[in-house]
Amino acid sequence: MMTAAALPTFFEVLSARLAECNQEVRRVFHGRGRCYEGLEQLTADWLGNGVLQIAIFKESESEFYVALKEGISALVASDVWTKCQGTTVILQHRDREGSETETLVGEMPNQIEVVENGLNYKLDLGKRQNNGLFLDMRLGRQWVQENAAGKRVLNLFAYTCGFSVAAIEGGAEKVVNLDMAKSSLSRGRENHHLNQHDLSKVSFLGHELFKSWGKVKKFGPYDLVIIDPPSFQKGSFVLTKDYAKILRRLPELVSEGGDVLACVNAPDVKPDFLTEQMKDQAPAFSYISRLENPPEFEDIDTDSALKVMHFKHKA
Repeated sequence: MMTAAALPTFFEVLSARLAECNQEVRRVFHGRGRCYEGLEQLTADWLGNGVLQIAIFKESESEFYVALKEGISALVASDVWTKCQGTTVILQHRDREGSETETLVGEMPNQIEVVENGLNYKLDLGKRQNNGLFLDMRLGRQWVQENAAGKRVLNLFAYTCGFSVAAIEGGAEKVVNLDMAKSSLSRGRENHHLNQHDLSKVSFLGHELFKSWGKVKKFGPYDLVIIDPPSFQKGSFVLTKDYAKILRRLPELVSEGGDVLACVNAPDVKPDFLTEQMKDQAPAFSYISRLENPPEFEDIDTDSALKVMHFKHKA
């Protein structure tokens, strides 16, 4: 249960991090990692452009909301808020149907362009549960940007193509994005446009993966394959059952010496799930390392946090 008595800690951490993040998009409070007692269902993201987005994941007592709004009033009157050029505070109720979003300060834009690692992305505010960029994958996108030069890249479960943007910026020869949500791929195309990228180097396949291996293979072989699936997608993907189906295809998709970035973001699925599955399904791939998560996503149990695992094809 979240408590109003814990909120001074929230505003203390929030203020310290707002002072550091300039105009780049950043998670500035991560209660979901269970490092802050009484604040486990609370997060806050600085989106730049003056916008702070707070999210509550589980309904709390009325006094918690009263204290939260009082604290926000104090924040927007502070020097920190002035220095970061804050204008808007929105509160997303992730516990309510439709993830209702409430505007607490200023006016909420429907869309916003944010900057991460110097790259531009367009986000939706107020309408969707997820706004278009998963901030815990910041260092994963950075790794791809630093390791994509001259490579042919396959981006599975591409969503809004954050990995693709990073890869092209990093000098990738070609990126193939696959996602069954064509609207997400359209946003991915916009994200590339925002960064003045050459779209002749980028393909967007709006297909269901398990019915599209032929199309995916046609563009290969790939020097880097990124697998970042949802934990569960009704009717199309169950992580614990379907991940193996992807891994066993890797030998025919990945060039010799090529890399795989395999990701899992389910708290109850531990890192050895991926290493064991890879041994079973694609033994020609060796485990190299697990990427660090951004420090702002602190977690009481690192095994529960985002897992981004690097493997290499040594056939």
